[in-house]
Amino acid sequence: MTSQVLVAQQSQTEGRGFLMTLMTSAALAVALALSQAAPSEAQTRPVTFADLAEQVSPSVVNITTSTTIAGRAGPQGVVPEGSPFEDFFNDLQGPEGAPRKSSALGSGFVISEDGYIVTNNHVIEGADEILIEFFPGGGEGVPAELVGTDPNTDIAVLKVDMTDLPFVSFGDSNADGARVGDWVMAMGNPLGQGFSVSAGIVSARNRALSGTYDDYIQTDAAINRGNSGGPLFNMDGEVVGVNTAILSPNGGSIGIGFAMSSAVVTNVVDQLKEFGETRRGWLGVRIQDVTPDMVDAIDGLEMASGALVTDVPAGPAEDAGMLGGDVITTFDGIAIGDTKELVRIVGNSPVGKEVPVIVLRNGDAVDLTVVLGRRETSEAVAFPAAAEEPEVAEPSNILGMTLSELTPELEEQFSISGVTGLVITQIDPASDAASKGLVAGDIIVEAGRVAVTTVAQFEEQIEAAKEAGRKSLLLLLRRGGDPRFEALVLE
Repeated sequence: MTSQVLVAQQSQTEGRGFLMTLMTSAALAVALALSQAAPSEAQTRPVTFADLAEQVSPSVVNITTSTTIAGRAGPQGVVPEGSPFEDFFNDLQGPEGAPRKSSALGSGFVISEDGYIVTNNHVIEGADEILIEFFPGGGEGVPAELVGTDPNTDIAVLKVDMTDLPFVSFGDSNADGARVGDWVMAMGNPLGQGFSVSAGIVSARNRALSGTYDDYIQTDAAINRGNSGGPLFNMDGEVVGVNTAILSPNGGSIGIGFAMSSAVVTNVVDQLKEFGETRRGWLGVRIQDVTPDMVDAIDGLEMASGALVTDVPAGPAEDAGMLGGDVITTFDGIAIGDTKELVRIVGNSPVGKEVPVIVLRNGDAVDLTVVLGRRETSEAVAFPAAAEEPEVAEPSNILGMTLSELTPELEEQFSISGVTGLVITQIDPASDAASKGLVAGDIIVEAGRVAVTTVAQFEEQIEAAKEAGRKSLLLLLRRGGDPRFEALVLE
C-alpha cells in the first residue's frame, strides 16, 4: 500500500516535469517566432561600431596649442632665499623672468571640405599657435587660423589652408533626433592618447551647467580630458553634440559627460564663419521664472509657466508695447515653459526679425510684434551694472517685514536713488518674505500690480487681495536697480 502511494506520487511528479518541459519548449518556440517576426527591432541595436568609426574618423582631428607665459621672478615662495636649493630651482625654471611655453591638447572635427574645424573655445583660448593633426595621426601638425569664438557656448571655429578634406555634417539634436536611450559615439584625443572611440547612449537632454545658452546632451559614452571639442555622433554619422565637460569627483570619466547640442552649435558656427563673432537676437527685457506661489496672484495664469517680465527699458520690447508684469507665454509661435527656454530661443533668432509674441496681461492674452535687436551691442547699455547689494538687516512686521516710506536718511543708508516705493528695513527670519530672499534695503514698488509709496497703500492691497480670495500677494521689488517679482503668502 505504501509502495503504491509512493509510485503514484512519483508518477505525478514526473508528469509535472514533463508538462513543464513542454511548456518551456512552447515558450521557446513562441520567442523564436517573435524574434523572426520582428527582425527590424533587433537590428536597431548595433553589433559593432566599427563601420561607423571607419566612416567618420577621417574628419576628426587632434588639436595641440601652445601659449607663451610670462616668466616668474625666481623661486619666490618655493624655497627660502639663500637656500642651497635656490640654484636648483633657478635651473629648473630657466633664467629669471624668461617666458615659458605651455601646451595643451584637445579635439575637433572638420565640417567642410575647405578646412573649417569646430572645437571648444577653452581648447584654444589664449593660444599663440594652433596645430591640427589629422587621422590616423603620426604626421606633422598643420597650422590653423582662429576664425572666431563664442565663450557663452564654449564653441570656436578654426580654419586650415587645405582642400578636399573629409568632413561630417550636423544632425538633429532635438527630441526626435536624439532621444534619451539612443546610441551615440564619441571620438577624440582623451588624455593625449591619440584618436580614440567610445560609445554609450543619450542619458538625458536639455541639461544646463552654468551658461546662459546651455543645452547639453548628457551621455555615458566615456569622455575624458582631451576629448573636449570632439564630436558626439548619432548612428547615421551625424554630429549631434560637441563634447565639452564631465561631472566627476576625480577628473576622470564616471559616465556623466556633456556635449553642447547641435541645435545650439550650428547657429553659432554659421555666425562665426560669416561674421567672426556672434550676433544674437535681443528682446530687451528683464525676466524671471513664474513660481507656483505666483499662479494664484496673477490673473489668468493657470500653471507655473512662461517668463515674467520685471523690467522693460528702452528697446525692442518697449517699442512693441510690452510692460513690466506681463507674462510672456508664446514667442514666435513657441509656447514658453521658463526663462531659460525663452533666452535660448531669442538668442537663436536673427537680429532684425519681426517676431509675434503673446503676453498675459491683467488676465487677457495680448498680441505684440517685436523687432529683435542685437544682444552684444544693446544689453550693456540697457542694463548697466547694478550697485552692490545693501547689507541685510534684522527681523519684523507686515507679512514679516518692517516697512518704511523713503526718507533721505534711508536712501543714504541703503544707497537708494531714482526709485519710489516702500523700503524694507527689517525682515523676520522665520517669515515667508525671508524664505523668498527679501532683505533689508529692498524697495517694494508695486503690490498687487498697483504702485505703493505708503504703508497704508500696501495694507489696502493686502485687504483687496484677501477680499478677492487670493492666497498670495504679488510684489514688484527693486534691489540695486534690478527688478524682480515675488509672491508672498497672505497670513
